[in-house]
Amino acid sequence: MTALFARVLGDAAFSTLPLRVQALHRAQGKRVYLGEAQVQSGSGFLARLCAWATALPRAGSTVPVRVEITSGENSERWAREFGAQRMPSRFWSQDGLLCERIGLVTFGFALQADSGELIWHVRRVRALGIPLPAGWFRGVTARESEASGRYCFDVAARLPLAGLLVHYRGWLTVDTVQAA
Repeated sequence: MTALFARVLGDAAFSTLPLRVQALHRAQGKRVYLGEAQVQSGSGFLARLCAWATALPRAGSTVPVRVEITSGENSERWAREFGAQRMPSRFWSQDGLLCERIGLVTFGFALQADSGELIWHVRRVRALGIPLPAGWFRGVTARESEASGRYCFDVAARLPLAGLLVHYRGWLTVDTVQAA
């Protein structure tokens, strides 16, 4: 069975990614990764409301991270924990996009492999099932890479009028044995 992220990205592009990025997305069943993140949060009312609606993590300079991923045949469930705060989501493939339901919002991402990074681009957004203009979400970025032998992530969300919602970046310890 081809892993979800490899199906969306395509096997050829997926194979160009760093080994730890491949390993995290190729593994099957239930697995747990541990690491650390730095988290910046928006401070305005609208930013806090949007962060609440999508269970985004709160600010912290050295936040312990635990990510539990459970892969099924056609979807994955992720439970990210930033300290004591849980941020669950569900991923699946639809219309060539990687879809993620997080809180009250569902995103459709196009994936791209470029210069050793997995880059996520917002193509579709629905809040409570209502379509929203994807252009509003140009400030939502996600990148995965490898540095110093670790899987690395860098996720930022900025919206018009609300400004910064969250920016979290950090690393997870991922074994590369399953990448081959």
